[in-house]
Amino acid sequence: MSPARTHLVWDWNGTLLNDLSLVVACTNAAFTSVGGPTVTEDEHRVRFRRPVAEYYADVLGRAVDAEQFGQLDRIFHDAYRIGLTTCELAADARTAMRAWPGDQSLLSMWFHDELVPTVHRFGLTGHFRRVDGLRGTVGGDRKAESLQKHLAELGVDGGSVVLIGDSIDDADAATAVGARAVLYTGGFTDPARLRASGHPVADTLTEAVTLARTLP
Repeated sequence: MSPARTHLVWDWNGTLLNDLSLVVACTNAAFTSVGGPTVTEDEHRVRFRRPVAEYYADVLGRAVDAEQFGQLDRIFHDAYRIGLTTCELAADARTAMRAWPGDQSLLSMWFHDELVPTVHRFGLTGHFRRVDGLRGTVGGDRKAESLQKHLAELGVDGGSVVLIGDSIDDADAATAVGARAVLYTGGFTDPARLRASGHPVADTLTEAVTLARTLP
């Protein structure tokens, strides 16, 4: 059966890449660098949101201005680069990608110059019409504007798109461009939060693709 929406945009961190444990460890490295508390994986999944500066402020119990967020973001990413070699793809990522009959692309809020060689190292580059990451030097922002630019570069209308990701921000970005979203429970967000969003939710990536193929 051909899907009604012909283009699939994948999220990377927490979706195709199983890096939750590393992300939480690096987040805690950032928090403890300024005398803050640490969070468990479950706490992170309940509280995490974008812009990430708002999440940091919530956990630290104080405002985080742009300068301090920049410092915390650098600490996070320095730790992340060291630990990245320990990460693997989600267990069914390759199977799920093969199950989509249309075009696919990848959009991440991780730094573009690091994303591209990592995707290549996993042997996935050939699956995607386009791979886009963050072109800036500080992360943490929302995804909607990046998705709009990503689709414009592809020449794809949002009405033909499904996005599979692991966060409410992924769903918000999809809605902003007229796309649909399927949310995956294996990543950075508590499943109860995803189900409360009203968007389709899947516990595996293969299930997410199955749902994506049925969306009007």
